[in-house]
Amino acid sequence: MSSKIEDFDYLVIGGGSGGLASARRACAHGARVALFEPGALGGTCVNRGCVPKKILWNAAELSHRLSQFSDYGFDVEPSPRFDYARLRRASLNHVTALNGFYMSRLAEAGVEIVAESAKFVGPGLIETPSGRKFRASHVLLATGARPQVPLLEGAELGITSDDWFQLTELPKRLLIVGGGYIGVEIAGIAHALGSNVTLTFRGATPLRRFDELLVHTLAEAMRESGIEQLSEFKPKRVVRSDSGTLSVEADDGRSVSGLDAVLWAIGRVANAKPWAESAGIELDPRGFIRVDEYQNTSVAGVYAVGDVAGKACLTPVAIAAGHHLADRLFGGKPDSKLNYNDIPTVVFSHPPIGTVGLSEAEARSRYGDQVKCYVTRFTNLYYAVTRQKQQTAMKLVTLLPDERVIGIHVIGLGADELIQGFAVALRMGARKADLDRTVAIHPTAAEELVTMR
Repeated sequence: MSSKIEDFDYLVIGGGSGGLASARRACAHGARVALFEPGALGGTCVNRGCVPKKILWNAAELSHRLSQFSDYGFDVEPSPRFDYARLRRASLNHVTALNGFYMSRLAEAGVEIVAESAKFVGPGLIETPSGRKFRASHVLLATGARPQVPLLEGAELGITSDDWFQLTELPKRLLIVGGGYIGVEIAGIAHALGSNVTLTFRGATPLRRFDELLVHTLAEAMRESGIEQLSEFKPKRVVRSDSGTLSVEADDGRSVSGLDAVLWAIGRVANAKPWAESAGIELDPRGFIRVDEYQNTSVAGVYAVGDVAGKACLTPVAIAAGHHLADRLFGGKPDSKLNYNDIPTVVFSHPPIGTVGLSEAEARSRYGDQVKCYVTRFTNLYYAVTRQKQQTAMKLVTLLPDERVIGIHVIGLGADELIQGFAVALRMGARKADLDRTVAIHPTAAEELVTMR
């Protein structure tokens, strides 16, 4: 085993979105960079999250459209047959192609790829299981997070979102525990593709941190589609019957039985503990690595971005934070940092949600009576000739006296695409009058945001 120490400028541990982005940007600034990743490149987003999820969401959307073909005058005979195995193969092939793409992009940038895990063995000193040692003045931890599994009897009988993307067939009867992003997204996908779905959550509604207009509109849409929702449901145990099906019992005596699968969607746990133990890096009360506004950890020369740091756990956030960090360390921009305010996001539910800025409740808590909201509800023209309808709802949250837009919330067909442009307007300080002066594009859903009265 060699004792030689290999010197670099930047060691990046973790090949997910944040790590990849920061490594490449640092190389572009002339730094010598090594990236450590024992698994497939791309992290959760590419392999077990955003990418395969969006492919399944697209399939679910097509399923909805198929039911509306006849309303638009198309006769589809015989009835379409869905082959989940074929879709899964196509999705896996795309993910594999992305893994290779990231590998080639890193190589082109000049990043040394080390296909091993790593651990601290001293200040700025990293060792791999094979015995290789690396040293640098700057070390980035971008090790992500993993799905949380509850500590209750029979929890091991359930699956997580990681497992969901490995299923070779969809469960006929599925119960999802958790009403956040992952819970409502998988609920909509599974239901559209043929599963009987029950969605449970600990509070009164799913997506409890979102604006109430979005929450109530989505909950109603899920009810109308046939997704059963159980509020204030706190699981106590999971039991497998003699026939092989599962039952979930709640602490208030309610139970759901005859299940083929139980999916835990109750949050994520940071892959942070090894760094706390080996390097003394401070964690916050939730177990995420504590960082300041510049992504510095409690240990000098060690940084963290992405889900492991627990700040706005979204792929574009990890990428942006990684870029800013590389610019600060190697690009001659000592003040470069990510502004975590007003980050737009989308929930790929059915219907989809697009949101940026403060919810009405957050705005009123902060500004009181200085908040003025505009709300509209309508049926998208797409549904003018269909038997099944789906509502779109929008809310502008503004701050008096000049009605600066501080929140935009949309649910309905196209919300996932239209929110990006309006997020730019919000970040630039747009007033309601600026939206009013913008000529509408007709007929679209987006025009409603510039014609509200």
